[in-house]
Amino acid sequence: MMDSAQEELERRSKFLSSLIQKKKAADQEQKQVDNNKDDNNIIRVRASDMAIGMQNNAFKCSTEYLHSIPPGNGNGNVKKIDSKRLALALKKKFDCLYGPAWHCIVGTSFGSYVTHSSGCFLYFSIDKVHVLLFKTTVDPINIQH
Repeated sequence: MMDSAQEELERRSKFLSSLIQKKKAADQEQKQVDNNKDDNNIIRVRASDMAIGMQNNAFKCSTEYLHSIPPGNGNGNVKKIDSKRLALALKKKFDCLYGPAWHCIVGTSFGSYVTHSSGCFLYFSIDKVHVLLFKTTVDPINIQH
């Protein structure tokens, strides 16, 4: 009789542990969503195989760029985003932090089909601006004399 009670106690313990793990995972996911919210901009990850820390660096660089843009002339608070500058800022930041060769495409409408290094692909949006950031491998040039 004690064995069945012990088994039931162990089964319930495992069940509660699994519930706690699921709750922790859900809380972590919600925390990631909350971290991706900017004052006026919501960052949405569309596709990624990039580590969370790297993603957060991309989000931080992008939001810093967006905050640095002065308001538009006579258009109230509308900011004109320079897609080339944002792409350059992200590329430089990631080349510096994670080595070459990073590529960045920024715009409101574009198609793509790219080959990337494993763990180095991120496609996200901030409001209506979409950002594709990925790394390719660079093979050294073997020059024969």
